[in-house]
Amino acid sequence: MSLDDEPPAFGHRAAVGADPTSGPSPAPERAAAVADVATLDRPEPATGPIWVVRDSWVEATRHLRVVPRNPELLIFATIQPVMFVLLFVYVFGGAIEVPGFENYDQFLIPGIFAQSIVFGSAFTSVGIAEDMQKGYIDRLRSLPMSRSAVLIGRTVSDLVRNIITFLVMLVVAFAVGFRFEGTFVEALVATALLLAFSYALSWIQALIGLSVSSVEAANSAGFIWMFPFTFVSSAFVDPSQMPDWLEPIARNNPFTVATNAARALYNGLPVGTDAMVTLGWSVGITAVFAALSIRKFGSSTVA
Repeated sequence: MSLDDEPPAFGHRAAVGADPTSGPSPAPERAAAVADVATLDRPEPATGPIWVVRDSWVEATRHLRVVPRNPELLIFATIQPVMFVLLFVYVFGGAIEVPGFENYDQFLIPGIFAQSIVFGSAFTSVGIAEDMQKGYIDRLRSLPMSRSAVLIGRTVSDLVRNIITFLVMLVVAFAVGFRFEGTFVEALVATALLLAFSYALSWIQALIGLSVSSVEAANSAGFIWMFPFTFVSSAFVDPSQMPDWLEPIARNNPFTVATNAARALYNGLPVGTDAMVTLGWSVGITAVFAALSIRKFGSSTVA
């Protein structure tokens, strides 16, 4: 090779078949080409029930993976119902008499099961408010996933936490003398009714979490209504022992119906229509507040 044959400069190779006299492609054409490639690579939003279930499960497992890394969340959520069991059984058990029940434990503990599972639904409002405050939900909106899956995944993960809490309470209840007086199948049905009722209330909590502006407000708003909801009921005493003006409120409380159904099934007593009414309340509350929550979610996360 002669000295006149200089190698081409690095980074300036001529394209095969290109016109050496032509300059670089205009900027608008290059931008259009890049936009076309980006359009081809961008995934379309997933639709259909299968994708909703799949996205919901991904979200649920994300929340559940936090539990092993932060076990104190589950520990403190379990301590409260255990304290209720011990306090009411050993402090108030000898002073409270309930018609039709010789052993107050058999009357009380199904009520504590119901109350504790309902209180567990408050995790939903706090968790959603925290995700919104951190901007995590806004990031989810940029992904091709079902919007309803964000809320379904949260409520399902909280339902799993409630199941774990219930199992711990059940061990403590058996330790203090509670027994299933009915069949094992009846006990399973009673537990399923309580969990279904709690899952329905978690959608109310989801709407609360989407409506408030901070985690602290979600914590307060999520709990404040549950105290009268659970105490003005048949969870701890029979409504007939309440003042005349309060008794009809307690008897018509949906929580009373759910508690009575579970109590009858755990004790092998006739359940009547309470089980079907509880199921109806659960389906109705879920349908109404799930629709409201999903609609609120769409409007709350619009930039």
